[in-house]
Amino acid sequence: MRNLLLSIVAGLVMFSCTTKPKYIVTGTLEGLHDILQEAAKVYLQQRKSGEWVDKDSVDLVESLFTFTGTVDFPDMYYLGVKGKRGKVIFWLENSEINIQTHVDTMYRAEVTGSLVHDEYTDYQDQLTPYYDKNRDLYYKWKDAKDAEDEELEKELAAAREAIWEEIKEFQKKFIKDNPASFTTPYILRTIAYGMEGDTIESYIEEFDESIKISPFVVELLERAEKLKKVAIGQPAPDFMQNDTSGHPITLSSLFGNYLLMDFWAAWCSPCRVENPNVVAVYNDYHEKGFDVLGVSLDRDRERWLKAIKDDGLPWTQVSDLKYWNNEVSQMYAVYAIPSNFLLDREGIIIARNLRGEDLRVKISELLD
Repeated sequence: MRNLLLSIVAGLVMFSCTTKPKYIVTGTLEGLHDILQEAAKVYLQQRKSGEWVDKDSVDLVESLFTFTGTVDFPDMYYLGVKGKRGKVIFWLENSEINIQTHVDTMYRAEVTGSLVHDEYTDYQDQLTPYYDKNRDLYYKWKDAKDAEDEELEKELAAAREAIWEEIKEFQKKFIKDNPASFTTPYILRTIAYGMEGDTIESYIEEFDESIKISPFVVELLERAEKLKKVAIGQPAPDFMQNDTSGHPITLSSLFGNYLLMDFWAAWCSPCRVENPNVVAVYNDYHEKGFDVLGVSLDRDRERWLKAIKDDGLPWTQVSDLKYWNNEVSQMYAVYAIPSNFLLDREGIIIARNLRGEDLRVKISELLD
């Protein structure tokens, strides 16, 4: 692991010491002047730790824009306008790239001149039939739900789940079949949330050396190291964060019961949907030795407190209000919520991501 990281760093140094070509991104963004009636800027951005980071900006002149610069390796970038939600997603590399789009349909932009972007577009095109089929099943599932046809609803839900499994298998095969594409580490990153650290490393070992300079690879290796420290069978790393009253709480102070560390947030709709299930299990098993610790990825304190009250969450809650940069979520390699870890009475991790009926079944096995 250490040698792999060192080789990546060495590659970055060698890469940066050579003469690098530049990128020239030109394009047309129609419709913005009609909205603003004044001069506007177009921003070249990246997504870092859940935040938009401006890399460059230029004035839009008669709907035209031009960016120039140099990148060390192809990477995913966004073209955006402040105050507008839509963005152009594209792979930036040192080449002549052209983007044609309209402010109301930026997600449908036409991007040419980037070979890596062409590879990513081809990957997305191959996924389209799966997504179309899943969308059709969703509408049928919704109709069955509205009609209270539980049997058909379950059948369609199972069919949708099967499609998601097909998508995962397609993505894994794409990664295996394209070890030298800069899109591959990005795709692995999107499906790595449920993987163990050793599994992530096994994929990266198959990558061509030329793409191991990608920051997605470095991020994945760091994630793998964290995951191995919080794998099932490992002692849960201790930490301290403030509760809703501002009092510091340590994880170890709650050992003694079976403890569910529940990562959630007020803004997370799937978390809010899952909360009643956790409350029900807590109410049924708390007196028998089951407890919950909520770790919130909120940044708005009042919204956090309101969600606790609205959802009737009776257990201890902690947060540093740092959103996706929550220090505990970083420690536990939590990159998607809801997420949870079940600890035994001594603080050893015995299960992860138990939701719905799976949580009740596991707690019943332990305490009934």
